[in-house]
Amino acid sequence: MTTVLHLTLKSGDRETLDSVVETIKRTVRRKGTELKGPHSDAPTEYRVPLYKQLDGDSTARYDDWQYTVYQRRFELRGREEVGRQVLEWDYPESVRVEATVDRT
Repeated sequence: MTTVLHLTLKSGDRETLDSVVETIKRTVRRKGTELKGPHSDAPTEYRVPLYKQLDGDSTARYDDWQYTVYQRRFELRGREEVGRQVLEWDYPESVRVEATVDRT
């Protein structure tokens, strides 16, 4: 039975994200598992309003807080233990990991 791991990584820290991506690529290739990706989606820009007071007065505001989230997607096809190993890593706190597993 073949296991397909769909892995999505998101972070506001592009350097850390790229470092994690390179580590995954090296590990997966060394273990002989088929890798599709990383696929880079366009960065998502977020704007969060910041109010000076909590009294409901929306005119007293600071400049909006702006931040960018970067995303990379992978598909690992092959041995189940490689996918399990990748999922069990201790990722940096700035990187969010989402995974789905399909068995064919």
